[in-house]
Amino acid sequence: MKECDVIFTGGQVVLGDGSVENVDIGVKEGKVSQIAQVGEIGSGAERVDIRGLTVLPGIVDAHIHLGHGNDITRPRAPSDADTETASAAAGGVTSFISYVIASEPYEDGIFETIRNICEQRARVDFGFHLVISTPEQLASVPMYAERFGVSSFKLFMYNRGGEGARLGLPDIDDGFLYRLAEAVHASGAVLCPHCENIEAAWVFRDRLMTSDPEGKGGLAAWSGSRPPFLEAEAVHRVSTLARHADAPVHMVHCSSAEGLAASVAQRALGADLTVETCTQYLTHDVDWPGGIKAKVNPPVRTRSDVEALWNGIRLGQIDTVATDHVHRPGTAKQGGVWKASPGFPGLETLLPVMLSEGHHKRGISLGRIASLLSANPARIMGCRSKGKIAVGKDADLSIVDLNAEWTADERSMRSDAGFSIYDGWKFKGRVVHTVVRGGFAFRDGKLCESAVGTGKYLYRKRGRG
Repeated sequence: MKECDVIFTGGQVVLGDGSVENVDIGVKEGKVSQIAQVGEIGSGAERVDIRGLTVLPGIVDAHIHLGHGNDITRPRAPSDADTETASAAAGGVTSFISYVIASEPYEDGIFETIRNICEQRARVDFGFHLVISTPEQLASVPMYAERFGVSSFKLFMYNRGGEGARLGLPDIDDGFLYRLAEAVHASGAVLCPHCENIEAAWVFRDRLMTSDPEGKGGLAAWSGSRPPFLEAEAVHRVSTLARHADAPVHMVHCSSAEGLAASVAQRALGADLTVETCTQYLTHDVDWPGGIKAKVNPPVRTRSDVEALWNGIRLGQIDTVATDHVHRPGTAKQGGVWKASPGFPGLETLLPVMLSEGHHKRGISLGRIASLLSANPARIMGCRSKGKIAVGKDADLSIVDLNAEWTADERSMRSDAGFSIYDGWKFKGRVVHTVVRGGFAFRDGKLCESAVGTGKYLYRKRGRG
């Protein structure tokens, strides 16, 4: 009887403790069954030679938006899962968690529909965060956690004065925020707030639109209309309320030095707070020549903010790096900075950015990158079987040629958005294979069509494990 179904042999492996060792990985029934010195695992149905390559734990992108066309609220067709999980697999992402936006109760068919849609064509494993915006949804948070296995709930702090109408959402207030924090605590979940003070932002927006009605100021104007201190103020507000409700907070898409400083200050006050930034805030700034292609909420900031976030990574102040991947088509960027839709795809470039800009350029260790992209998001979001290369964990592997140099080309990327803010960028470090629960989703630089429909829904529960 064979000991393993697959043995990955000859590569250097980033292990669960962050060390990098030349070891073999044995896989049986989708789990890591053995980790041993090269050649010491006896037998397997298949031996995969990965000499010269580096194995990281499968990447967990805990912040994406599946949608359909210009609608980013939720997937509407199996093709939405097909193209975006193809993009994930090509980038070494083995699991992602997508935000779902609705004003109706999720138990009224929405949840089961989106799960079924994704299961038909997903190539990687997937989960959902639920955006909570109505009293009916709020009352159902404990049920969503228990029945659906959803352990993270989002609130758009800017849903005031009709600002959420473009997403079909009603207004909320800080009382609603506090009650959601209470529900999150009672359910053993985590609160994921979008931190911006929109009422103050309107003041800056109106002034800038008056002085620059055509948006010639581009990305700098967009950042000026939602300045960093409004992110910081919202961090302080939500953290204070959540601290008194004893609810953990995961600050999503931290974009600025001020937002990060506010998070660090709230931790010192006792807030149970983790911080996520996204690749665009580590690479792009308001002077980027590609202009409104990089419009996003919150905005990209100055070069000093970029370096402050990298320093936050070095100091351990930032816990996770994600993408906020949105796959609206490029046509949504038309109309100038005031009218263009925010967001862009990023799944395929998440790991390459961190290897090239983080590891090679700034000396961030592979163990630290594995924590930021795998172990920490898996732990924070309750993906208990994910996040580390360790016996008993899912055999999710991102296998890379650490020294491969290549140039990104948006025309060959798999997302149906059809564009990338990294088009033409030169990277060092390229994904060669992506393995999900022991099976190839991406092999030798090519998608594996046999992986279509093999992605599984992640029932998540926070806590130890």
